[in-house]
Amino acid sequence: MHIGELAERTGATKRALRYYEQEGLLSARREGNGYRDYDDDAVLTVHNIRQLLGTGLSIAEIRELAGCLAKDLSHGPVCAEAIELYRQRLDSVTERLEALHDTRERLTAHLAQTAGG
Repeated sequence: MHIGELAERTGATKRALRYYEQEGLLSARREGNGYRDYDDDAVLTVHNIRQLLGTGLSIAEIRELAGCLAKDLSHGPVCAEAIELYRQRLDSVTERLEALHDTRERLTAHLAQTAGG
């Protein structure tokens, strides 16, 4: 299928699809006229990429899951690498939330002291 059809079937823009390809997350054959030709598996791959981006993973993190992108990641633990990455990312987010909470508490206390009440 050509890039327009893949965009239509996945809800991704053509620009996003070219970006995923540039980042090594998606591949296409080139026809004689230079057009991209994607196989049917590209639909699942793009859905997975968009789902992972939606959960807060970066392109670099998703690249670590390149071997898993052709599997349906939305139903159950089908890829051990994905589960480990989710755990690592969740730990990182939790640490950042705790640090932000501490900062908020210090700012609140400082404001109360300096504003007189």
